[in-house]
Amino acid sequence: MKHKNSHLLVGYWSRLRAGRDVPDQADFDPRAIKRLLSYTFILDCENPARPVYRLAGTALCERFGFELKGTSFLGHWESRSGLALSSLLREALKLCQPVCLSSIAATADNGMVELETVLAPVSFNGGEPTRFFGMVQMLSDPTPLLGRSIAYERLVGSQLVQESDPLSHGDHDQPPPPPAPPPLRAHPKAPYLRLVVSQDNPAFLQFGTGDLLQKMFDVIGRWRAANSEEFDRFI
Repeated sequence: MKHKNSHLLVGYWSRLRAGRDVPDQADFDPRAIKRLLSYTFILDCENPARPVYRLAGTALCERFGFELKGTSFLGHWESRSGLALSSLLREALKLCQPVCLSSIAATADNGMVELETVLAPVSFNGGEPTRFFGMVQMLSDPTPLLGRSIAYERLVGSQLVQESDPLSHGDHDQPPPPPAPPPLRAHPKAPYLRLVVSQDNPAFLQFGTGDLLQKMFDVIGRWRAANSEEFDRFI
């Protein structure tokens, strides 16, 4: 899974299970995932070969250009992708594991975007898992969809999400902090200063910090003039 919201949804799904194979649809609290709701949906997969949208968020419906409720989930996928998806949905329900789909969606004029869809299996009224709580996130530049809707979608990859897979609770858009620098080794005869260049008149390049460097060398020069014998022993 690439998008941080995909990790958030699967983490929420995992907590809701509370020791069960899958949570029930009624366990989902819209307030807990308020900022994700417009891109979520509920899929009825009593027949995995003909999955149907039970509910769909407003932003998701806008992407496809029509109300998704009551329509076929496979209706906007190209035929080969539809066959693969039927098998994936059946396997995810059997194993009680979420599945992550990577796809390319295209508009009628061939504008393309990369999408990530997460489908987490749920039960309904405490029965066997026959539904999915899903979410669609965009991974690429959304510009091709401005003023346009998705005409069809093609599956390019899939992954069953294992319980042992890491679930990030932070922001995936931010790189990890850099490692701490190694500790400086003190010179045995000078615990605060260590001479690395010895010149009477060092040349300065224009790095924007020349004034500060000049002051540092001036201080060292004055100290050298006043303590010439000690300085000679130091170097």
